[in-house]
Amino acid sequence: MCSSARNRGGVQRVEGKLRASVEKGDYYEAHQMYRTLFFRYMSQAKHAEARELMYNGALLFFSYNQQNSAADLSMLVLEVLEKSETKVEDDILESLAKLFGQMDQNSPERVAFVSRALKWSTGGSGKLGHPKLHQLLAVTLWKEQNYSESRYHFLHSSDGEGCAQMLVEYSASRGFRSEVDMFVAQAVLQFLCLKNKNSASVVFSTYTEKHPSIEKGPPFVQPLLNFIWFLLLAVDGGKLTVFTVLCEQYQPSLKRDPMYNEYLDRIGQLFFGVPPKQSPSYGGLLGNLLNSLMGSGEDDDGAEEAQEDSSPIELD
Repeated sequence: MCSSARNRGGVQRVEGKLRASVEKGDYYEAHQMYRTLFFRYMSQAKHAEARELMYNGALLFFSYNQQNSAADLSMLVLEVLEKSETKVEDDILESLAKLFGQMDQNSPERVAFVSRALKWSTGGSGKLGHPKLHQLLAVTLWKEQNYSESRYHFLHSSDGEGCAQMLVEYSASRGFRSEVDMFVAQAVLQFLCLKNKNSASVVFSTYTEKHPSIEKGPPFVQPLLNFIWFLLLAVDGGKLTVFTVLCEQYQPSLKRDPMYNEYLDRIGQLFFGVPPKQSPSYGGLLGNLLNSLMGSGEDDDGAEEAQEDSSPIELD
């Protein structure tokens, strides 16, 4: 206890000196001092102190609009987490999301930061990131009205309700009235492709209830919404004949987006025992999109590479 209190007091004294440098406008000098202390703490295995100092330093630089210095210290926060093998906890994920939210929206450092943070959050495995971190990132991007990237992160979270509320706003502000059904259909099909049946149901019920242009149902005025409603019931029942008839009956609606049938092929495999087709012939962007969304082999390195290459992936 005494040792911990001494360390904490030492960190506070150092932070006071560094803050004074930043307040005087000595940004470069302060940044170098932070880096020197970081390596000193790391060499002494003082991981908690290093992380706290870099986190507070990053927020301080952000408050003075010193984006490059702040982003550099933010990356050092991740370095501590990686090297100390720190366990994933909600408060750490929230601190990472706060740093992300302070970064310039168009900076390459932001892309690098989120990719590395997601990788750390799953222990460096090929999976696509911790659901809680995805949810926090999704909410941040939603506030920035970056709806397409927000949707990507919501898809990899467990927050179907938040996703639905974002999609209602997205549809109302950026979509055509004739497409209100397509916004939620895509999300439900993608959640099902990710084997997240619960979020698929929640996003559908919340969206159809809250969207001002959708009349109360079911049944709905829009055939595509009726298809999605029946599909969710069929997924619960697991009967292949019901799924097959449903897809045949609603082909006119499903032809509105060429991706719908691709998603349904995958859903057929996951929930109805349909054998996989021969290796898909998709190439380029479409193939990458499908692989990243559906995880062609969940332990593949491909998922990790997709995340690192283009974080976050557009699913339009």
